[in-house]
Amino acid sequence: MSSLSKAGMYTLGDRAVNRMGYGAMQLAGPQVFGPPKDHAGALAVLREAVAAGVNHIDTSDFYGPHVTNRIIREALGPYPKDLTIVTKVGAVRGDDASWLPALEPHQLEQAVHDNLRNLGVDVLDVVNLRLMGDIHAPAEGSIEAQFATLAALREKGLIRHLGLSNATLTQVKEAQAIAPVVCVQNQYNLVQRADDAMIDALNGMRIAYVPFFPLGGFSPLQSDALNAVAAKLGATPMQVALAWLLQRSPNILLIPGTSSVGHLRENLAAADLVLTADVRAELETI
Repeated sequence: MSSLSKAGMYTLGDRAVNRMGYGAMQLAGPQVFGPPKDHAGALAVLREAVAAGVNHIDTSDFYGPHVTNRIIREALGPYPKDLTIVTKVGAVRGDDASWLPALEPHQLEQAVHDNLRNLGVDVLDVVNLRLMGDIHAPAEGSIEAQFATLAALREKGLIRHLGLSNATLTQVKEAQAIAPVVCVQNQYNLVQRADDAMIDALNGMRIAYVPFFPLGGFSPLQSDALNAVAAKLGATPMQVALAWLLQRSPNILLIPGTSSVGHLRENLAAADLVLTADVRAELETI
């Protein structure tokens, strides 16, 4: 039994996954653009993750673009039966590494086919509609046309399950009226907690919540209080931040990313860390 199982499992539609997963974004080059500096190292991280029990990998064909999906295919294909690969559509990359919205029906369809081809699969396990909003914060507005496009591709058998990224609860409910939503991927961590109410609402709806930037993203979490708690527990601040998320709500799935095998092992070890009520109360004040 993998130590990841200590954190429990959760379902994405009909797929049961360990709550500690892996995000592939950092396998591309600087600014998530171009090839990795260390191709063999990228393959090694993916293989180590799966060997350690990770069965939920998050990716997108706009990472690179096309880079991370091709690395995943090279490292892990043919895929283990229990591996769930979650991808997202809704953006493309400019030649200058910019992130551009790509939410027209034909663009979403193209993105689904790009993901199928580059991952080397006939059907995508989960596809998240990535809403651009304010890049890292959602903005209200109807998503009916976009979600209906993906729902039609699901009906065709190209996608098993659908989710949303950078979405509001109103948009989740709008999407749910079109087709089942199995996960929501928004920015959330120990210090960025705008989605507290949404997490609880989704838990009641049996929908997974997958925080992006669980460790602060491009500006890593920094807090004297977090450092003090970590020192007391003999853990790293990042392990404590991940453990706090796992214990925040049972529907939270984690996808911390890294391009280093050592850092991957450190992240996965957070599944073993148990925070007492006193420690959680201390962290809540950050």
